[in-house]
Amino acid sequence: MSKYAHYLLYIAVLLLGVRMLSSNPVNKNQQDKILHEGDIIFQTSKSGQSLAIQLATHSKFSHCGILFKDSTGWYVLEAVQPVKKTSLKEWISHGDEGHYWVRRLKTASETLTPQVLSAMKQIGSTFTGKNYDLYFGWSDERIYCSELVWKIYKRAANLEVGKLQKLKEFDLTSPAVQKKMKERYGNEVPMEELVISPGKIYDSDLLVTVLEK
Repeated sequence: MSKYAHYLLYIAVLLLGVRMLSSNPVNKNQQDKILHEGDIIFQTSKSGQSLAIQLATHSKFSHCGILFKDSTGWYVLEAVQPVKKTSLKEWISHGDEGHYWVRRLKTASETLTPQVLSAMKQIGSTFTGKNYDLYFGWSDERIYCSELVWKIYKRAANLEVGKLQKLKEFDLTSPAVQKKMKERYGNEVPMEELVISPGKIYDSDLLVTVLEK
C-alpha cells in the first residue's frame, strides 16, 4: 500500500471515530464533566402537539426542561402531565431519535450560585404535581414546559430567559396548528395571552450551547 493510500485510510478511520463519538449517548462520567445544574435541555418531542408547536413557533424544539442532580443521578424537571422529575436517560428517550440539545447561562459560574440553584429547586417543587397546561395560559394554576423553565429562572435568578410573546404573534396559519387550536379553544382563541415557547428560550442571547446530541 502506498504512503498516499495509508494517509487516506488514516483519515477515513479518524472520521469514522468522530462520527461514532458524536452519535453515541453521553455516558455517566461524561455527563458529570459536561453538565451543570441549571442547564436547560431541549428536544423535539414525540407528543401529539409537537408538530403544531414547531409550525407555530418556526422552531424544531417543542419541549424543554431544567437539569438537576440528586442522589440518583441527573434528572430533568419538566412540565408534562403532571410536572415532575424525569431521569435524564428516560427524558432523552422521549425525544425524536434520542436527539437533545443543552444550553447554559453564559454567566452560570457567577449567577447560578448554590443559593440560587437551591431557590430554583425550591420554586420547582412548588410546581411539582401540577397539571400540564394544554391551553398555554400564564397563570400558575397549570404549567407547560417552557413556562416552567422561564418562571423558575425569573423567580430564582431574576432573569428573563427568552422573549415573551402574545399568542397572536405566532404563525397560526397551518392546518395542523388550526386543528389543535380548535380542539383547545373552540371559537374563543385568547390571542392576547402571554406565551413563552421552547424556541424563544433556546434563542435567548443569555445562553450558550454546551452539548448537542
